[in-house]
Amino acid sequence: MLHGYGANEYDLIGMADALDSRFTVISARAPLSLGNGSYAWFPLAFTNEGIKVLDTKAAIQSRALILKFLDEVIAHYPINPKQIVLMGFSQGSSMAYSIALTEPHRLMGMVAMSGRLPDERLLKLAPAEHLKNFPIFVSHGLYDEILPIHNGRESEARLKELQVNVTYKEYPMAHQVTAESLSDISNWLTEQLNQS
Repeated sequence: MLHGYGANEYDLIGMADALDSRFTVISARAPLSLGNGSYAWFPLAFTNEGIKVLDTKAAIQSRALILKFLDEVIAHYPINPKQIVLMGFSQGSSMAYSIALTEPHRLMGMVAMSGRLPDERLLKLAPAEHLKNFPIFVSHGLYDEILPIHNGRESEARLKELQVNVTYKEYPMAHQVTAESLSDISNWLTEQLNQS
């Protein structure tokens, strides 16, 4: 699990009880401290034109840290390395996308909650044949005031262009996870596990 901007590793872990008990749920803390227990994967600016990335180098460094973290998880926990799913919320979704779209062979699937695709100019996308049919679940709130709904819809459109196996759902919610969206995510994750 990869939390959003200004949160920490405890933000998403409460969802673990709603997921299939066969999963080992691990939540990572982003490296950039914002103070008072708040962390980020990379700095942002909140402007009238929307959210702007202030430091792409920090995003690239965080991506490398997540890959290292995945290696450490595989080394230290009794898990199947072919059954790893990255699950991100908001900024954490961008980080999860940055792994899934460049190194899909390392994952069984990915969940993006209330997020958006990272700038592809900073990514070296995996070959098309590696992305084809890669499973991604995207949830987004119709009333999201932080990352408005067009972010989710644009992500869905781009993922379809990349021919990933995208499941896209919109919910009557803001920038959040609701019981309904979490139930759909949980069911999707169980399906992926059963098919692996």
